[in-house]
Amino acid sequence: MRLSFAAVLGFLCCSSTVLPFVAADKILESNSLNSCQDESAFSASLFNLVITPNNTKATCRIIATTSVQGNIVFDINLKAYGYGIFNTIIDPCDKDNKFPGLCPMSPGNLDTKFDFPLDGALDRLPGITYSIPDLDASIQIFVNLTSTGESVACVKADFSTGKTVEQLAVKWVTAIIAGLGLTSAAVLSALGYSNAAAHLAVNAMSLFGYFQSQAIIGLTGIHMPPIVQAWTQNFQWSMGIIEVGWMQRIFTWYQRSTGGEPSTLFSSLSSASVQVLKRSLDSIPSGVSHLMDRGVSALSKRSNVKLTNGSYVVYGIQRVAYRTKIETTNLFLTGLVFFYFFVLFTVVLVALFKVICELCVRQRWLKSDRFLDFRTGWLTILKGIFFRLTLIGFPQMTILCLWEFTQVDSPALVILAVVFFFGMLGTLGWATFQVIRLAHRHQNPASVLFSDPQVLNRLGFLYIQFRASAYYFIIPVLGYTIVKGMFIAFGQHKGVVQAIALIIIEVAALISTSVLRPWMDKRTNSFNIAIQVFNFLNAIFLLVFTNVYGAPTMVPSIVGIVLFVANAAFSLILLLMVIISSALVFWQKNPDSRYRFMIDDRTSFMKSQTQLDNTELDALGVTARGDGTSYASLGNSTEDIDSIYSTSNTQTRSALRQTPMTATAHNEHTHEDREKFVD
Repeated sequence: MRLSFAAVLGFLCCSSTVLPFVAADKILESNSLNSCQDESAFSASLFNLVITPNNTKATCRIIATTSVQGNIVFDINLKAYGYGIFNTIIDPCDKDNKFPGLCPMSPGNLDTKFDFPLDGALDRLPGITYSIPDLDASIQIFVNLTSTGESVACVKADFSTGKTVEQLAVKWVTAIIAGLGLTSAAVLSALGYSNAAAHLAVNAMSLFGYFQSQAIIGLTGIHMPPIVQAWTQNFQWSMGIIEVGWMQRIFTWYQRSTGGEPSTLFSSLSSASVQVLKRSLDSIPSGVSHLMDRGVSALSKRSNVKLTNGSYVVYGIQRVAYRTKIETTNLFLTGLVFFYFFVLFTVVLVALFKVICELCVRQRWLKSDRFLDFRTGWLTILKGIFFRLTLIGFPQMTILCLWEFTQVDSPALVILAVVFFFGMLGTLGWATFQVIRLAHRHQNPASVLFSDPQVLNRLGFLYIQFRASAYYFIIPVLGYTIVKGMFIAFGQHKGVVQAIALIIIEVAALISTSVLRPWMDKRTNSFNIAIQVFNFLNAIFLLVFTNVYGAPTMVPSIVGIVLFVANAAFSLILLLMVIISSALVFWQKNPDSRYRFMIDDRTSFMKSQTQLDNTELDALGVTARGDGTSYASLGNSTEDIDSIYSTSNTQTRSALRQTPMTATAHNEHTHEDREKFVD
């Protein structure tokens, strides 16, 4: 069943609650002109077309070069969301509407301004059309010779209402709330509320991961409607893609000084146009494919595909850089520097918090046991924070480093990409190996992974979000990140391949998470599975955008609106959940009581020294490990940790007889926690 344009706009009216835009002036305007025909005899360096509902004419200003000789007619076709609004033929030699310089058209430079009638075509456009952000509308004009009817040129212009869903406020709000969740978790952990801190940290990291997945959609070399391009641009900050003028000048200098050739796209805008490609290169019509032969052959070396008419075309990662106003040869270094600025800022913040705590204790503004775990083991905690930040930035650096391998912007940048990609991969791989090695040697993973504060603080970022028996799930998570990043970085000019690969990757991730349910509790599993469902749906939407099945052009446009509305609503829900969770835990006297204890009994092993006296701590350690040795007397080596678990059952029974009251209390506590979880 064919949808009408009115039905499309009706859907937009229903979804207007998530589109906070009010039209001050009703206007449709285009400032770009793209060629849509092989060997077009018409190329424009300046094009401006304005349509307003106040009159029935369109005002056009063109500065162009043409090789057409003779009388011509314009075959004009206006479309919005793939639906044809009107199709008309205009004769510039018509006695009622003569166009200066176009009757007849002669070879040479053309500088003209004229109006042409639209009759009653605009009556079919509802008023909301002029309020829609990132309108997916275009006008296509064929220039045909009057004598033969042959088409000698074709130009296409995209329209805009001047409104967009890409908003600076959205970028700041999402970044602040994601940071708020991580900060709240850190504060609760320092206060000793490990259970509440773990839940907040997991939700905040999952939210950040969802933002990264939204940004990755924009990095694909796939056709996307304007509203999807603008929406995904709101989350590029999570990939470190942030434009700062003075930093860009430094990056350009660094690249040039290390043997590279910086791109000069933005300095060329006065003499060349930039086309934001709406299709992946594997779906370019054959009529204009020859224009990209030279550009595609140099794709692996340079950042922009240059067309034979002097203009540029950008897509995928290049499109994101262009929309962010970053030269594409600076994109890798921009992401790298912002990631490590974030790491450095966090390290300084933790060190400053340590100094403030010690000063407050000395001045007796704080009790001496306040933040005791943090103050005594802050260096170990700092190592854990560094590891956690490495995990957070791994998707970003995987894509940017692998993409830099295809660009070779300069020898120094390639070396940086090699060092940081393999350095982060090696760091996470080593930490994962240590976790697997420790857990495999003992029957109860919770006892070895959660009982030693030093192991927990250094390596807990890999497994604390999972239940103890699913500690291994970090391996498929890292594999998922690497494989996805490879397809994004290496498949820029193969949009269909990217879309199919992403569907396979996301469906595998969805099935594994739904079946295994590896996270720490039911609520966290639901939170992360819901995110994975949306990642899978977005992958399907990307396949629809490629239009590999030859669907009507209206279909990708409608799907783009659905993607925006669905993800905007889902993002709002996730943000509210993180805000509410972060706020409620600080209103309770014991934040840990807001969350049920996990069935793996990790809380029995995670009790800090500030909450238990030495006798209770030693007794719990005896019960868990089966001997009388305390972790406090051990070093950091895994060999010392492993040796604890080699004692005999005789020693275990002897230790339990020495502390019958404590052991009984611990068993009753564990039994009670399990009953709470089951309930």
